[in-house]
Amino acid sequence: MSDITDTDETPTEDEKTDTTEPEAVVEEVAEETEPVATDAPDAPSTDDPEVISDEELLAQAAAPIDNPFTRPGRWFVVHTQSGYEKKVKQNLEARISSMNAEDAIYEVVIPMEDYVDLRNGKRVVAQRKMFPGYLLVRSELDDKAWFVIRNTPGVTGFVGQGAKPSPLPRRDVEAFLMPKDSGEQVTTRSKPRMEYEVGETVRVKEGPFADFSGEVIEINEDQLKLKVLVNIFGRETPVELEFGKVAKL
Repeated sequence: MSDITDTDETPTEDEKTDTTEPEAVVEEVAEETEPVATDAPDAPSTDDPEVISDEELLAQAAAPIDNPFTRPGRWFVVHTQSGYEKKVKQNLEARISSMNAEDAIYEVVIPMEDYVDLRNGKRVVAQRKMFPGYLLVRSELDDKAWFVIRNTPGVTGFVGQGAKPSPLPRRDVEAFLMPKDSGEQVTTRSKPRMEYEVGETVRVKEGPFADFSGEVIEINEDQLKLKVLVNIFGRETPVELEFGKVAKL
């Protein structure tokens, strides 16, 4: 005989009509879970990679500009065969790699400058070498670096006082290698205010050769340019300049 007895689970009339407590619970839960409307926009998450804080903006603004003079090593001027600067640069970089001289020779540069030229009646921004026949090399210039550079095909020597190469001063490094301001306009040709003569001495007014003086050796009136013999790195080097960039002494 089973000990389990059946019980009558049919609800009484009072149980059927008494719904006060469950309704109160439902309303209370609804009040707790119902979202509160607000007109204020959600605050940006600090984890959002697109959000930049004021501190980050200040840090970016205060970030130091890459100055070629403050990089490791010193800048030296290497004389090459004129017209073969690019080939000599490739030769030197190949020797640096093959002879594991990266710890002594860091950088090889052909200094370039932008200028505006007139081609078929249109202004075109082009580049040209600042110093034809020269390379700039950033190096510690120890015995190993000296051997690698000096024995590179196309290199004819270093520029300096006597037998010891002279590193470039800060002023020249920054003038030749610092990037130009993005808002700086490229100088265009201007009409000559005066006539120049071959053999006279002029002063350079602007550009990387500012304050240099030299002798006029060639005049191109059609292109409004002068070729001036300027003493650079101890050598007389012909430099092509626009009329508007020079002045008579």
